[in-house]
Amino acid sequence: MTAKTVLTIDDSRTMRDMLRMTLAEAGYRVVQAVDGVHGLEMLENETPDVIITDINMPRLDGYGVIEGVRRDGRHRATPILVLTTETDSAKKDRARQAGATGWIVKPFDPNKLISAVRRVQA
Repeated sequence: MTAKTVLTIDDSRTMRDMLRMTLAEAGYRVVQAVDGVHGLEMLENETPDVIITDINMPRLDGYGVIEGVRRDGRHRATPILVLTTETDSAKKDRARQAGATGWIVKPFDPNKLISAVRRVQA
């Protein structure tokens, strides 16, 4: 069985490293993007099983990422988890309306992250 692929999109190298370690230890193949524009570019060659995106990023924020993914027919059904320091319910609602599947607050608990990924993956 091929490992499930998770695309992580975050402008923080530390956060990308933590995500990669956590997900790789749980058996996932991890591909990473440094911002929203890069994340959408990655989707041209990758078909992730789950996407994890930050909200606050340069060039294109997480809302733009979610909307971009949902406009692309190939990725319309791909689960998107938002990983952010934001806890504001209006921002959660905006992410949900854009098409986000779930919300994880930073700093994340590795076990909760993995269980959230497993819960949403196809």
